[in-house]
Amino acid sequence: MALDSKVPKGPIKDKWTTYKDKINLVNPANKRHIDIIVVGTGLAGGSAAATLAELGYNVKAFAYQDSPRRAHSIAAQGGINAAKNYMGDGDSIYRLFYDTVKGGDYRSREANVYRLAEVSGNIIDQCVAQGVPFARDYGGLLDNRSFGGVLVSRTFYAKGQTGQQLLLGCYSAMNRQIARGKIEMFNRHEMLDVVKVDGKARGIIARDLITGEIERHSAHAVVIATGGYGNVYFLSTNAMGSNATAAWKIHKKGAYFANPCFTQIHPTCIPRSGDYQSKLTLMSESLRNDGRIWVPAKLEDAKAIQEGKLKPTQIAEEDRDYYLERRYPAFGNLVPRDVASRAAKERCDAGYGVNATGEAVYLDFAAAFERYGKEQAKIHGIKNASKEEIIKLGQGIIEEKYGNLFQMYEKIIAENPYETPMMIYPATHYTMGGVWVDYNLMTTVDGLYCIGEANFSDHGANRLGASALMQGLADGYFVLPYTIGDYLSDDIRTGKIPTDTKEFDEVEKEVKDRIDFFINNKGTKSVDHFHKRLGKVMWDKVGMSRNEKDLKAAMAEIKAIREEFWKDVKVPGNANEMNVELEKAGRVADFLELGELFAKDALVRNESCGGHFREESVELDGEQKGEAKRNDKDFAFVSAWEYKGEPADAVLHKEELEFKDIELKQRSYK
Repeated sequence: MALDSKVPKGPIKDKWTTYKDKINLVNPANKRHIDIIVVGTGLAGGSAAATLAELGYNVKAFAYQDSPRRAHSIAAQGGINAAKNYMGDGDSIYRLFYDTVKGGDYRSREANVYRLAEVSGNIIDQCVAQGVPFARDYGGLLDNRSFGGVLVSRTFYAKGQTGQQLLLGCYSAMNRQIARGKIEMFNRHEMLDVVKVDGKARGIIARDLITGEIERHSAHAVVIATGGYGNVYFLSTNAMGSNATAAWKIHKKGAYFANPCFTQIHPTCIPRSGDYQSKLTLMSESLRNDGRIWVPAKLEDAKAIQEGKLKPTQIAEEDRDYYLERRYPAFGNLVPRDVASRAAKERCDAGYGVNATGEAVYLDFAAAFERYGKEQAKIHGIKNASKEEIIKLGQGIIEEKYGNLFQMYEKIIAENPYETPMMIYPATHYTMGGVWVDYNLMTTVDGLYCIGEANFSDHGANRLGASALMQGLADGYFVLPYTIGDYLSDDIRTGKIPTDTKEFDEVEKEVKDRIDFFINNKGTKSVDHFHKRLGKVMWDKVGMSRNEKDLKAAMAEIKAIREEFWKDVKVPGNANEMNVELEKAGRVADFLELGELFAKDALVRNESCGGHFREESVELDGEQKGEAKRNDKDFAFVSAWEYKGEPADAVLHKEELEFKDIELKQRSYK
């Protein structure tokens, strides 16, 4: 089938307004007769559920945690972008649009990104009205900081806990509707499949994670908001429960999966400490505003540090290599994430890493302590302040801005980052790929929508920092509530969707058969055994840089691990009780298919762009020597994969990308 993105005609700045003027609406009295299922209650799902219920629809919301408050959106610490230009530094809707498309290396759909920039300002107003405690400047106005890949300050923040505060705002909006009976909340429930009736999504099969009971739920439309698939790498910054099951199940029922190879390796994570580790911790990108990234300039100094014979504070300024400032003078430490991550890998691969494993670089705040300290001494009229006094004053400012992050680092690493530089290393973080959706956020299945990180729509090949929260809330508060009404206007006479039909019977049987298989399989190896092996293949061969030989090997290895998994996995316990291993088994089964499609997509995309770096496609000379080489002639498209059984047999559909408002050019941060 031809991919129709349903982007409205007309100039980009008028598309969304004109579109909203012309769509079909559902009158308030009729909304009472329409049910919507929202799966996932992070920022995208929570904001969608609250808004749809506020509009009058009956919403059933599903969370696999014990409360929507636990959604992984809370881990987005650094901030949320919006084009308010409060700093008067030249920001605008167009500039946010431009930075997002350029930052995504020209692989996103222009119309969706422009709409995102357009509604970004409304998000801030909505959240302030909900009581989100954004940071304020001395005069009481909302404060902004800068983030990687941009030249303005447009990131609104609440200390280092922005995601948590936004989630509490959206959770309180949900609670209001739960109390009114407009949202029926299903905590500790996991969606295990979608049910289609006459080609339309009309319900889901879910498992109560406490009793193990399998349940049928019907609705006139289903919205998937279940986040990304970073845990396909086993070790990632995602919560250990984060998974791709809902998105993968709808893919197997006809929803195309787009750009699986576009994953983001985040540059500022706490380095891995050993093979026993089960997840990685993210330090907020906001730290790059004030921290300077460096490694020793001399190989012998790096070796001495790795062996514990030398401390970073003993290395003289002239013997430090501030490699991002050296290579990218225009953006310095604030280059986009993909650029910063690859640069750190390049230095560590060359032997300049700074921890025992050689996989870490320094993030140093000494210069910021001094800079802020001198400013504070002036403000407070302290004459001839000693160096110690200046540093103490500066540390006070840094503590105000990032206190909880410094605390967190010290608890994990057992080193005081005020006294010795932080260590960071790239780790798998966000996935830009996801379920393919059109301008309405509908998948290739009628009545099945996908929002937030679970879809592919806004970030292209690389997400700019502080854009995840922006996309989740834009989709949930301001886009989906309009577009879903246009579809549901045909359903005002449909009446309740019954669940005692053959369609529900069939899907429930599939779900139960799979659970029975896991419980009864007499294997010898744990689910984690297979997940770790998958993660190692993904990181080594489909990680920060990729090449044809390794990608082909990865596809074969993942397939072999998958075949072994189905023969030899052991799931203890039984099905009708709380059984975490059973939950994990289903999720890892899905990752073992997704991982292979991921490698296949990376193999097909023989260009370097954003988070996808192909070693065969690199600039060989000139100012950009060694940088990623994009190929717009052959690859300016979205890869949308159709499920055909085995991941290796997936069929590629291309959505050609048109750039009418932004000129395609080399991404340079020099």
